[in-house]
Amino acid sequence: MTEKPKSNFKIASDNRKARYNYEIGEKFEAGLVLTGTEVKSLRTGKATIAESYASVDRNGEMWLINATIPEYEGGNRFNHEPKRPRKLLLKMREIAKLAQGIEREGMTVVPLKIYFNDRGRAKLEVALAKGKQLHDKRETEKKRDWAREKGRLLRDRG
Repeated sequence: MTEKPKSNFKIASDNRKARYNYEIGEKFEAGLVLTGTEVKSLRTGKATIAESYASVDRNGEMWLINATIPEYEGGNRFNHEPKRPRKLLLKMREIAKLAQGIEREGMTVVPLKIYFNDRGRAKLEVALAKGKQLHDKRETEKKRDWAREKGRLLRDRG
């Protein structure tokens, strides 16, 4: 029997706060335009995308704003700027759909996670999201607490 090849899939950064603060809608996979030291720094897993967002500029290009990829220690003088805007690689149809969601429906483009796919390419998962109200956040917390309590009860009973 032949062995399955080992998957190279690795999450570099996850935005867990986004699922709490936003109602996640449609998700998209975007490529990132990165320099060499940014890729090496991402592989260490110290990137932060919690306070970042994506926006469309006048030229119809999508940019990741305010994401922090720390400088790579071995980079010396060829290092990158940690908070620079990074271009996202999406199809024009996807960019149009995201831009329409931002303009017409008052939604936000939120980055969910940066990961390396099976081919070793850095990808960003973005979603069209709508901000939650305070009562929605409370409802989410109640559901999460109940699921945790239910798991405890079932585990202790069995």
